[in-house]
Amino acid sequence: MATFLYKLGRLTFRRRRFVALIWVALLAVAGIGAATAPAATSSSFSIPGTEAQRAFDLLDQRNPGTSADGATARVVFEAPGDEKVTDSANKSEITGIVEELRSGSKQIASVADPFETQAVSQNGSTAYISVSYKVNSMELTDATRDSLEDAGKDAQQSGMKVEIGGDALQVVPHTGTAEIIGVVIAAIVLVITFGSLVAAGLPLVTALVGVGIGVSTITALANVLDLGSTTSILAMMIGLAVGIDYALFIVSRYRAELAEGREREEAAGRAVGTAGSAVVFAGLTVVIALAGLAVVNIPMLTKMGFAAAGTVAIAVLIALTLVPAALGFAGKRVMGRKARKAAEAEKSTEAKPNMGTRWARFVLRKPVWVMLVGVLGLGIIAVPAASLEMGLPDDGAQPKSTTQRQAYDMLSDGFGPGFNGPLLVVVDTKNSSDGKAAASRVAEEIESIGVSAVIPPAFNKAGDTATITVIPKDRPSSHATEEVVHDIRDAGQDVTSDTGAEVLVTGATAMNIDFSQKMNDALLPYLALVVGLAFLLLMLVFRSILVPLKAALGFLLSVVAALGAVVAVFQWGWLGSLFGVEQAGPIMSMMPIFMVGVVFGLAMDYEVFLVTRMREAYVHGESPGQAIVTGFQHGARVVAAAAVIMMAVFSGFIGSSEQMIKMIGFSLAIAVFFDAFVVRMAIVPAVLALLGKRAWWLPRWLDRALPNVDVEGEKLQKQLTGDSGSEQGPGDGGGEGERELARV
Repeated sequence: MATFLYKLGRLTFRRRRFVALIWVALLAVAGIGAATAPAATSSSFSIPGTEAQRAFDLLDQRNPGTSADGATARVVFEAPGDEKVTDSANKSEITGIVEELRSGSKQIASVADPFETQAVSQNGSTAYISVSYKVNSMELTDATRDSLEDAGKDAQQSGMKVEIGGDALQVVPHTGTAEIIGVVIAAIVLVITFGSLVAAGLPLVTALVGVGIGVSTITALANVLDLGSTTSILAMMIGLAVGIDYALFIVSRYRAELAEGREREEAAGRAVGTAGSAVVFAGLTVVIALAGLAVVNIPMLTKMGFAAAGTVAIAVLIALTLVPAALGFAGKRVMGRKARKAAEAEKSTEAKPNMGTRWARFVLRKPVWVMLVGVLGLGIIAVPAASLEMGLPDDGAQPKSTTQRQAYDMLSDGFGPGFNGPLLVVVDTKNSSDGKAAASRVAEEIESIGVSAVIPPAFNKAGDTATITVIPKDRPSSHATEEVVHDIRDAGQDVTSDTGAEVLVTGATAMNIDFSQKMNDALLPYLALVVGLAFLLLMLVFRSILVPLKAALGFLLSVVAALGAVVAVFQWGWLGSLFGVEQAGPIMSMMPIFMVGVVFGLAMDYEVFLVTRMREAYVHGESPGQAIVTGFQHGARVVAAAAVIMMAVFSGFIGSSEQMIKMIGFSLAIAVFFDAFVVRMAIVPAVLALLGKRAWWLPRWLDRALPNVDVEGEKLQKQLTGDSGSEQGPGDGGGEGERELARV
């Protein structure tokens, strides 16, 4: 592989105008496609195989056109002072708004008058209008949302407090500011790392080209493939981070080769042949982790995973082709004045050990202590993960300034917290001899469980399906409400065995519970698949069993520690105010599996880039201990810069007002910090120091069975040495030449 990539690097460097033209043309085609493609009209969300989804499907079949899983809204009214909403003036105002809503949009399925449905609190201070839509929240038009928001303005002028809750106002969060912050911090880190504006700008420009192509392609295909807007957000987040990192490693190695005195084309070829091999395998691990989300069997997640994986693949191709082409345009300016002077000084005098070298030597002196401190520290942080409770945040997690949160609080005060998450019980009486009796029995069983209210069964026109609305006592995301759902389902099994009527529990709250359970059930199979495939891949890269095993175990330690930090902040509320946590509660159900997928790929990036340099030095004749020092001498600064860039990109999302986006940003940023700086920079060298030569052991039969992909460039070095005669390769002289690389 290294030989092929070496030739590719030289070719793209020579044909840089042609290569740049191809990528610009691809960006233009993708951009035109995104601009001219019809907007995605749906962002469907389904959870195949769950009871809540089966209930929705049954209702769509038995009551066509009702859109049981459509968006909902609640317009909540609170009378001023000692007044009541039932006073003639207030009642007239609310009734007028009911009529205004009914005629406000063709997407509305029904509007319930609170005075007809008894949606008035006992003390008469609060009432709410229930609005149901024919489509889900992502399909609502701006005009429909505007009519909903405008409906209560007249009532507010009359003195009543009016707030709106429900998912009808839910929109895709805008994250442009977060991405700008991440790019700015990344630019600062790159300038500090390289000491050259040209070298710093090159990874940013190439990464933006890759992200532009990836996101534009997703936008162009969104309508055809039913891709939600969150798909492009994930692709942008991951693509930007890995795109900068992959280009960073190629540019860094190119500068190292120039410092060795190579010609520019030769330096580009060697950079792509060595660092490019690591980029390929690092990218493969990320692609495996993201594509593996298909294991969960939730269409939305599968599409998100494949789309993000495609963006990562583009980032790899950009790093292998456009980056060396751009280096050809940059010339010697990629080095910077200080770097050029340092390179000239190193030719005559031995450079001082850099921070990476000093840290590696310290770890070699105290490997046991470094390993124990790292493992115990992460182990302590991971303790809260044992108390992990998964769910989906409700409107109670919104900022207190939002209308959704205020409507949530008004309903809780006026009716009880359970009114924010009603359950919908569907009774299929088609196989029952007495459907009405069966539905009545279900209602009685639910009342005996202990809930706030049970609305009597309502049958469809055919009389074979009944719906019962249940109001729990506690808020939607609470453990008590989850227990109510399980109790209803248990009672439903007895009803089914006695009467033949099937009982299904659905609604947004039940759907969230089923979604959380499905994600929980898929976590271990997903871990086994992703870690297993990556283990095989890393065996090819490192020609070792213990190094991939250590990499996988270190990743698990960093992920569990990150989950512990997330639980402490978002579930327990520790330091919650510092991160803008409005209400502590369950951890977003997709967070663990999402974190595993993204962080595993990034963790293997650091493992591959850092340890392949050690493997390269070891193969070229250095002792195991010296190979660790060499790897840190050349790789530590670049890996640290890459990790800081990742953290900057992810941390930008912590400032989002959306609890889910905030949680994603925090979890990924803290996981990258733990994995890069504790696991890869401390625990990994300590373990390798303790293992010595055994770290690179591979049974002979397995060595013969595994194909040699030559990531460290051993075959390439022999070929170049043979071709150039006296030319010193990157490992000649007992590794001295190699140790001089990338010292800038």
